[in-house]
Amino acid sequence: MSTVTMTVTAAARTATAMPTATARAPAQAGLFEGLNPSVYNAADPIVLFIIQATIVVALTRLLYWPLAKIREPRVIAEVIAGIILGPSVMGRIPGFTAAIFPPAGMAPFRLVANIGLVFFLFLVGLEINLGYLLSNWRVALGVASFDMAIPFGCGVALAYGLYNEFAGEPGTAPISFGVFALFIGVAIAITAFPVLCRILISLKLLNTTVGVIVLTSGIANDVVGWILLALCVTLVNAGAGITALYVLLVAVGYSLVLAYAVRPAFMMVLRRTHSLENGPTEGVVALTIMMVLASSFFTSVIGVHSIFGAFMIGLICPHEGGFAIKLTEKIEDLTATLFVPLFFALSGINTNLGLLDSGVVWGYVIAVTVVAFVSKVVGGTIGARMNGLVWRESFTIGTLMSCKGLVELIVLNIGLQAKILSTRTFTMFVVMALVTTFATAPLVSWLYPPAYQQKLELWKKGRIDWDGNPIQHHDSEHDSEEKYRQGDAATRLMVYLRTDGLSSILSLVSLFTGGQSSLPETSDPAPLRIHGCRLVELTERSSSMMKVSEIEEHAGQDPIVKAFGTSTANNTARDVFVSGQVSVVPEGSFADALASQATRGNTDLLLVPWSETGSLTEMPSYFSSAKDAPPLLDNPAFRLLAAQIFESARSITAVGVFIDKSLFADRSHETGGAPLSRQLTRGSAGVSLAEGHDLNAVKFHSAGRRGGQKLLRVLHDGGEDDLYAVRIAFQMAHYETVKLEVVEVIRDGIDSEYAVLKSVITEVIGDRVTFTAVPVGKAWGALLAGDETPASSLLVVVGRSALLPATEVEIPDEPSTSTASVMAKVLGPVAEGVIAAQGKREAGKLAPSLLVVQAKQSAMADEEHLKGQAVGRAVGLGSKALGLGAGVGAFLGS
Repeated sequence: MSTVTMTVTAAARTATAMPTATARAPAQAGLFEGLNPSVYNAADPIVLFIIQATIVVALTRLLYWPLAKIREPRVIAEVIAGIILGPSVMGRIPGFTAAIFPPAGMAPFRLVANIGLVFFLFLVGLEINLGYLLSNWRVALGVASFDMAIPFGCGVALAYGLYNEFAGEPGTAPISFGVFALFIGVAIAITAFPVLCRILISLKLLNTTVGVIVLTSGIANDVVGWILLALCVTLVNAGAGITALYVLLVAVGYSLVLAYAVRPAFMMVLRRTHSLENGPTEGVVALTIMMVLASSFFTSVIGVHSIFGAFMIGLICPHEGGFAIKLTEKIEDLTATLFVPLFFALSGINTNLGLLDSGVVWGYVIAVTVVAFVSKVVGGTIGARMNGLVWRESFTIGTLMSCKGLVELIVLNIGLQAKILSTRTFTMFVVMALVTTFATAPLVSWLYPPAYQQKLELWKKGRIDWDGNPIQHHDSEHDSEEKYRQGDAATRLMVYLRTDGLSSILSLVSLFTGGQSSLPETSDPAPLRIHGCRLVELTERSSSMMKVSEIEEHAGQDPIVKAFGTSTANNTARDVFVSGQVSVVPEGSFADALASQATRGNTDLLLVPWSETGSLTEMPSYFSSAKDAPPLLDNPAFRLLAAQIFESARSITAVGVFIDKSLFADRSHETGGAPLSRQLTRGSAGVSLAEGHDLNAVKFHSAGRRGGQKLLRVLHDGGEDDLYAVRIAFQMAHYETVKLEVVEVIRDGIDSEYAVLKSVITEVIGDRVTFTAVPVGKAWGALLAGDETPASSLLVVVGRSALLPATEVEIPDEPSTSTASVMAKVLGPVAEGVIAAQGKREAGKLAPSLLVVQAKQSAMADEEHLKGQAVGRAVGLGSKALGLGAGVGAFLGS
C-alpha cells in the first residue's frame, strides 16, 4: 500500500520538476483547433466583443436607414437595436443571450460603452458654446426658466406616486423621497441638446428665429440639468449629509480650479503650439485626452459620476479660431460610430418590456409620457410667448424642447447604476424617452411647415396681412416712367458666392458697378448694396453643427468673402456698399437659405453662378477621370438646386442664373491636344528641366484688354420675365462702355409697360441702344447673330419664362438636345436654344455668356396660374422639386 503511494508521489514530483517537457502554449490556431468564438474567454475577450459590436453597429445602421427618411434621430435606432437584442425580443430565443450577450461577457462590453460615454460627454461639452448662450441670454433665460421650472415641479409631483408604488423593488437602494424626487424632476425637465440640433437641421430650422431660441434655451437647460443631476448622484453616493456637503464643496472647488487655473495654462500651451490658428497638434490631442481621463477619474473618486469630469473639460476648451470644431473633428467619428451605439444599445439591453405586466404599470407609463411631454410644451410655449413670438411659433418651441433623446437615456442609465431606478421604472422612462423623441419631428413639421414660415416672414415684413392677402401699391404710367428714368431695376443685389464661380460672377457684378455712367446729371441713383452669401454644407457631424454658432464670428476672415468684397469695392464708379456672410446649412436647404437671406435683406435680385465643377460641390475633384465626367451643364444636382432657387425665391426677389462663357468651351483642347510631359531633358546649362512644365498652368485673360467694349443682347417676347430682363440690361447699359441690343418678337397687341420702358431707354442711352423687331421664327437668329462682335464680350440676357417655344428655335443642324431638353425645364426654352447652339459653334471660338432672369412674382397673380407654373417647371426634376414647386405655388396664391 505504501509502495503504491510512494510511486504516485514520485511520478507527481517528476511531472512537476519537468514542466517544459510536457506543458504547451494555449491554442493559437483558432477554429482549426476547435475554438468556439461565441464562448466567452476571460483571457481573450476581444473575440466575443467583436461579435457583439458588429451586431450592434450593423443593426443600428440598418434600423436608422428607414428612420432617417422620416427625419428621426439616430438615437432611436440605437435604443431600438438594444431593445431588439435584449430580453424583450431576441432574448426570448433560447440560447441567444447565453451565446451573444452572456452575463460574464458583458463586462468588456460595458467597459467600452462607458469609455465611449465619457468621450461623448466631452464632445457635448465642446458643442456648448457659452459665448453663444451669453449673446442671447435674455431669450435663453426667459424660455429655459419656464421650460425647466414647470416640468421639474410636475416631475416632483409624479415622483410621489412612483416612490410609493415602486420603491424597494429589487435592484434599488434605500433612498429618501427627496433624492428620488430630485432625480425624477431632472429626468422630466431635461432636454436633449445634441439631438435637438440634428432635428433642427433635418427640419431646416437651424438658422430661423425658432432655431436660435431653441438652441440657446437648450444650452441653458443642459447646463442646469447636468448640475442638478450631479447633485442628485452626490446625495445618493454620499449616504450622510455631512459627506454630501464635502463632496459638493470639493466639486465646486474643482470647477473653479478648472476655470481659473487649468484653462489659462491650457490656453498658454495652445498659443505656443499655434493650435488655435492651425488646429490641434498630435501632442495637444494627447494632452486633451489625458485631461479628459484625469478629470473623469477625479470626479469619480470624489463621489460624482465620471462623465461630469469629461463634460467640464469640454466646457473649458476654447472656441477661439475654431479650435473646438477642429478638435471635435478628430474625435467624433469613432465615438459616434462605435462607442455611442454600444452605450445606447446597452440601455436597450437593460430594458425589459416584459416587466410592464399590469394595468397599474401601464398607467404609470402613460402618466410619465404625458407629464414629460405636456409639461415641457407648456413651459416652452409660455416662455416663448413672453418673448413676443406668435402662438404657433411658441408651440413649436415648446414641442422642440420636449425632445428627450440621448441625454435622457444617459440620465436614466446613471439612475440605474446608482440604484435610484429599478429595471421596471427604468423601462418605463425609456419608453417615455422613445415616444417623446420620436414624436418631436412629425409634430414640428405639422405645426411649423415651410409654407407657414414663409407666410409669417411676409407678414412680419408687411407684404401681406394676417389672412394672407397681399398688400400692394399700384403705380400709374407716369410713376412707372419716372421709376425707369431715375431708378435701377435692382439696387439691392445678393450674390451666391461659390469658390468655382467667383471670377465669373465678379465679371457680371462689375457690369452693375463699373464704368462712367451716362445717366442725366439731375438723376440721383440710390446707392447700390451688394451682399455676398457663401453657403457651407452642414452635415450630421457634431463639428459641422458647431460651425453654425461660430462661423459667423469669423465670416470676415473667409477668403472667398474677402476676395469678393475687395474686388467689388475696388471696381466701382458709384456709391456701393459691399457686405458678406457665411451660412452653414444642409445641402438640401441651400435654396431655402438663399431665399431666407434675400427676405431679410429686402433683396431685389439674387445672382447665382452656374457650377463650374460639374457637380454641386464647389471644389473640383482633381483625381477623377475627365473622360468619365459629364458635361458641366449636364449636372442633375445643380439643375435641381437652380429649380429650387427659382421656386423658393419667386415671391421674394428676382433671380438671375449666370452661365459663364467658359462653361461652353471644349476643355479637351485646353492643353493644345498634347499630353503633359514630365520627362526630364538636358538643357544648354547642363541642368535637367521638366519639359513643358508650364502646360498645366491655369491662364487668365483680362476682360479689359479686348477693347473694353461690352455688348448686351436681350430678348423681349412680351412676358413679365422678359420685361425684367430688359430692365436689368438697361441698368447694366448705363455705363458708356456697354452697348445694348434689344431683340423684340413681333406679337399681336401692345405692351404699354414695355413701351414706356423703351422710350426711357432711348432717351437715356441714345445711340448705344438698338431695337430689332423680328417675327417669331427669326428671333433665334437675331439673338445670336453678329460675327463681327467678339463672343467674349457678348452677354445674352433672356427671361426664364419667355413665350418663344423651343420648337420655333432655329438651330442649323440641330445637335443632340439631351442636355438642352432637360435645361429647358430649369432655365426655359430660350436658354435651351442658346445652350444647344453652342454644340455647333466654330472650333476655338468662345461662346457668349448667358444670364437667365426670373422676375419677382406679382402678388396679384392668379392662384391657378401660379400653381400651374410651379408644377410645370418642376416636371422631370424629381418628386422633391415637384413638391417644393407646388407648395410654394399654393402658398403664393393663398
